Amino acid sequence: MADGRADGLAQLPVADRSGHRRTPGPDPVVNVTAGVTPSRREQLLRRALWLAMFTVAWNLAEGAIALTAAALAGSKALIGFGVDSFVESTSAAVLVWRLRVEQVDPERAERAERWALRLIGIAFFALALLVGVESIRALIGGVRPDTSIVGIVLTTVSLVVMPVLARAKRRVGVELGTRSITADSQQTMACVYLSAIVLVGLSLNALFGWWWADPLAALLVVAFLVHEGREALEAEHVDDCCG
Repeated sequence: MADGRADGLAQLPVADRSGHRRTPGPDPVVNVTAGVTPSRREQLLRRALWLAMFTVAWNLAEGAIALTAAALAGSKALIGFGVDSFVESTSAAVLVWRLRVEQVDPERAERAERWALRLIGIAFFALALLVGVESIRALIGGVRPDTSIVGIVLTTVSLVVMPVLARAKRRVGVELGTRSITADSQQTMACVYLSAIVLVGLSLNALFGWWWADPLAALLVVAFLVHEGREALEAEHVDDCCG
């Protein structure tokens, strides 16, 4: 009886500040699941979409410059870096697609996110394979790349821009509770590590003539890429089981 009276009292109308009476209940403005208001969620979705489109444009330009510099210098590490940029563009394009689905049909967003996580995970593995193969081929073949000032400048700029972009993506992904955005931010951080490794390799080759430094250093990032790809695919399978 006490519980019944409590339930009944909980539904009695109460007066708000204007004197009007209303039945208590969840605030219709607050998105209880996401923990943000609908207007804030829409703002975050627009920001995430802008970040993803910027990533596509940046990496397409970066990849074209890197591959051109690689052809001129004969650098296998720069080839891997350029291919990385195009894989990053694919990942960002997948995220753009997912966010478009979220804006047009929120009911399909969860299913789209599972597909996005799956494709991002595959992109990680593809990137790891490409970087690993190119690095091993360069080491075995004893290919001596020329000094690439363009490559050194490009990777230095990437070291400045990519961490900022990755942090911005992660903040949006965490606030939205969207794993595909946070997974994409991790892939952007992979680009940061790859940039640092390629920069070290290019610099050692330019300063000391250590031709083997850039393909050897590039192998260090492969383990990280495989780990992040596995995490993205595991998150996608968790959603399949629990969704």
